[in-house]
Amino acid sequence: MSRCVLAGDVGGTKTLLALYRCENGALGLLREARYASGDYSGLPEIAASFLGGERPHSACFGVAGPVADGRCRITNLPWSLEEGQLSHALGGVPVKLLNDLEAVALGLLRVPATAFHDLNSGRAQAGNIAVIAAGTGLGEAVLHWDGAAYAAIAGEGGHCDFAPMDAQQDRLLAFLRERFAGHVSYERILSGHGLRAVYEFFLGEGLAGPGPGLLEALQDGDPAAAIAQYGLEGRDEACRQALTLFARVYGQEAGNLALKCLARGGVLLAGGIAPKLLPILKDGPFMAGFCDKGRFAALLRDMPVRVCRDAQAPLLGAAATAQALLR
Repeated sequence: MSRCVLAGDVGGTKTLLALYRCENGALGLLREARYASGDYSGLPEIAASFLGGERPHSACFGVAGPVADGRCRITNLPWSLEEGQLSHALGGVPVKLLNDLEAVALGLLRVPATAFHDLNSGRAQAGNIAVIAAGTGLGEAVLHWDGAAYAAIAGEGGHCDFAPMDAQQDRLLAFLRERFAGHVSYERILSGHGLRAVYEFFLGEGLAGPGPGLLEALQDGDPAAAIAQYGLEGRDEACRQALTLFARVYGQEAGNLALKCLARGGVLLAGGIAPKLLPILKDGPFMAGFCDKGRFAALLRDMPVRVCRDAQAPLLGAAATAQALLR
């Protein structure tokens, strides 16, 4: 008998919901929808709109924030979520909350090999896999290999201290420390808002300001997308340099995570930013930052590094967890 599960990817900007059919151990997508998180009072309201009276047999939501005792407060959104309350709203079915990167990590095990693009072929071995994802924020997780299977370990490494590697990055840190009145994390750089901050840093370094087209996009559109477009197309020098520095710092932090978990199984980049910046990520600064680890540079050069271009990974990870709740 087939049953259905509700999967969600809940973030500060958007919430994705999907309904999957579970049959003979396989997951089949029935339908999905995207919602602007800030337009709703909470996840139950979005779920009710999506389901329209239909009742799933279980549910799992990847959420942007740390989960403890079945509770989470979304990092960039004034929502508090509890498994018990969500279960009640869904008619009493089993509900699980996962850190969003935990869901992404589990989903990456299910996406097809064709969804990945190699930044460094390396030498794949059985072992831990580091997962890092820049988007609205910066998420990090580890897929721990126990010799037989992978288990996802959530983390909040994106909020760790940014460590500059050269004089330019020293100035960037000073710029951001003044802006944020103290602590500067990697997320302050490696996120959509962070890319704009890096661009504004280069304006302060004396590069020319935006022309009319870019200025309009920065004021009325998606600033990070505009900076990426103008930088990749070589239409604005501050945008181009912002992308280069962004890519290098992204590589530095990916290398940090790879060392911390000894990611012999490789490093996977997920999230919305990496697929859009593939040309600059492939161009050198990312891997230069990744391998700039002194005596351990050779170890990092040996690790596979890949970008996932499949946006379904968070939902697949949540759906697989919801499916496990049925057993």
